Amino acid sequence: MKSCSKINFLKFYSWLLALLIFASFMGCTKKPAPAAAVPLVEVLPVIQKDVPIIREWVASTDGFVNATIRPQVTGYLMNQLYREGEFVKKGQILFEIDPRTFEANVAEAQGDLARSRANWNTARLNLARIKPLAEKNAVSQKDLDDATGNEQSARALVFSSKAALQNAKLDLSFTKILAPIDGIAGNATAQIGDLVGPSQTAVLTTVSTLDPLKVYIPISEQEYLKAANSTIPWEKIPLKLILSDGTAYPEQGHFFSADRQIDAKTGTISTVALFPNPENILRPGQFAKVQATIMIQKDALLVPQRSITEMQGFFQVAVVDHDNKIEIRTVEPGERVDSLWIINKGLNPGDMIVAEGVQKVRPGITVKTQPFKAAAPTTPPAKASAQNP
Repeated sequence: MKSCSKINFLKFYSWLLALLIFASFMGCTKKPAPAAAVPLVEVLPVIQKDVPIIREWVASTDGFVNATIRPQVTGYLMNQLYREGEFVKKGQILFEIDPRTFEANVAEAQGDLARSRANWNTARLNLARIKPLAEKNAVSQKDLDDATGNEQSARALVFSSKAALQNAKLDLSFTKILAPIDGIAGNATAQIGDLVGPSQTAVLTTVSTLDPLKVYIPISEQEYLKAANSTIPWEKIPLKLILSDGTAYPEQGHFFSADRQIDAKTGTISTVALFPNPENILRPGQFAKVQATIMIQKDALLVPQRSITEMQGFFQVAVVDHDNKIEIRTVEPGERVDSLWIINKGLNPGDMIVAEGVQKVRPGITVKTQPFKAAAPTTPPAKASAQNP
């Protein structure tokens, strides 16, 4: 019995030892790590072409001349002799004020002038009689001095009466309110029968010259300095007007003037552009966009904006070399053109850049590449004439 137990114990011990050796062997054997997957990225070559550099500003329209029509005399408004919103000519009667009071003033001034002339004529005749008598000492020197003073006073009164008559006639002429310029007349702010006068702050209407039309454009101080230092005179830069409905105005404009100072609150300077408006389609108060092609950048290098990453103020682009390895380059971006970005420094013509999958790459790794496919727009594109010059 003892020998059998000893044999069984030896067998169990041998089995346990073999199991431990096998477990130790299996623990020291490691499975090889799976090979890292090569990332797939979408690439495209750097685009090189001539690019127009376009500036766009939000602008507002105004008449070239806006004549404010105010009454010059006080009276009751009798007639409105123009149709609101239509073209009027210089000298055309727009309003009439009751003239009867002013006609009476003219008649009174005419009577005063006639009386003054009669008095002057009497004074002159009296002086003419006294002068020969004074030479013969037939009258005193005082009589001569009195006659001379009376004649001069009567003559001065004639001049005063003439001025009063002229003033009365001028007031009478002001009862007919005329258009001072050719242009479009606005709505009337007074009704027939209203008492109007120069002391009132309200205007009767406004007449605006609309051809050409002024367009006010606020440009930044930096843009103004670039334009001032440009070799191309800024007033010769052609301008395009995009109306509020998205349509392009058919007439081309140009810069006309600039304000005397920069607005310290906004950092902009107000400039004025002129646009032909032969059909008077444009009206003051409209809002529009003004586009200007300020230059053509020759052989510009462009990449999609999505391919550029920014880190701590630096811009970087992932470039794929001939061995499909990644090189991260710091670039200097310039103007943005639609969904592209001009690169001034850091890239060369023919460079292949990562446009999709930038987040997968790091310097020195090998990648698989396929051509970049731009996503189709989710909304119908706008008309080219409404968005692009």
